[in-house]
Amino acid sequence: MPFERLSTATTPTAHIGLGLAAVGRPGYITLHRDRDLPADRSVEALRQRTHELLDAAYAQGVRYFDAARSYGRAEEFLSQWLTAHPELRDVVIGSKWGYTYTADWSVSAEVHEAKDHGLATFERQRAETDALLGDRLDLYQIHSVTADSPALTDKELHARLAALAAEGVSVGLSTSGPGQADAIRAALAVKVDGEPLFRTVQATYNTLETSAGPALAEAHDAGLTVIVKEAMANGRLAGTDAPALVREIAAEAGVGSDAVALAFVLHQPWAGVVLSGAVTVEQLAGNLHAAVVGLDEERRTRLGSLVEEPDAYWRHRATLPWG
Repeated sequence: MPFERLSTATTPTAHIGLGLAAVGRPGYITLHRDRDLPADRSVEALRQRTHELLDAAYAQGVRYFDAARSYGRAEEFLSQWLTAHPELRDVVIGSKWGYTYTADWSVSAEVHEAKDHGLATFERQRAETDALLGDRLDLYQIHSVTADSPALTDKELHARLAALAAEGVSVGLSTSGPGQADAIRAALAVKVDGEPLFRTVQATYNTLETSAGPALAEAHDAGLTVIVKEAMANGRLAGTDAPALVREIAAEAGVGSDAVALAFVLHQPWAGVVLSGAVTVEQLAGNLHAAVVGLDEERRTRLGSLVEEPDAYWRHRATLPWG
């Protein structure tokens, strides 16, 4: 497993990863992008921003980097950075397939991505990822699986994914929506020739949305590496947008709200890697403080009081504009 490299890392930040969803394309649903990104969101501007973030992340101990075919040019930017730094062999690189980027580098596009978990899409996107990341790819994940996804029952696809695993690329999945737990448990049951197919699961988990927690614990116990995305709820748990309780605990700890939100997830015993979605070097530095934030049981209990009903959480997420 490529994530075994992280287990030998000595820096506390090795279990925080950098996700490139918000910098690989001009539009995304994270709050305050108008403030955090330059007015010029040209390909070159975001390429430079991505490389600055990757440099800063690596220098501060981050070793997992996460992209996707639908993150605009994220794979391209990451590939160029890896090519410029051939000496960096201790990083773990993950990407995803199953969504196609359709916004044509426009923030105002009506549709930003199109979902398809069929075998033909896998074959096409696998070739596209291979052309960019080649043998640097460690993990290929099915993007945004739900319990009714055909990817969970398509035997021909499973056989192709198992062949990819035999080539040395770990196979995983990410989940989304209020039924994440059902999707995770269904994925745990998928086997090829008697062996579990999936070696990682990436899911949304934060102080507002904890419904996947028990299923993620089961996945961890089954030997999967758990990657957590959206630990800051697309910006709802950061800065002045964070609930008063999060800001209060942050003030007590002497860190930002973002660090408290990430620390809450890092304290889960099943969490292998927690993703930062920072878009500035300053945000990244603040996020990384999470690795040293002490959250005792009393603080974690207080944070647990913020949880929302899953359906309400995901309805709110669906209203966030692409900005």
